[in-house]
Amino acid sequence: MTGQLHNPKLDEHPGSNTEKAPENWVSGDEPMTGAQASYLTTLSEEAGEQLPPEDLTKAEASPRIDALKAELGRD
Repeated sequence: MTGQLHNPKLDEHPGSNTEKAPENWVSGDEPMTGAQASYLTTLSEEAGEQLPPEDLTKAEASPRIDALKAELGRD
């Protein structure tokens, strides 16, 4: 198909730069988002874990969410 532009969003296996580790996020030092706080609170309650501190950063909240999801058997 000559003349058509390549759309990387349609790649079955996108490049390695599409997902960054939280510690490499440009905004990782910012306070966690409202959505992160809400989801983290819900997951913590469901797992019987202590509620997270309110001063978590985006980068700190993300792996906690992932760990609780894994503990609860969620994808």
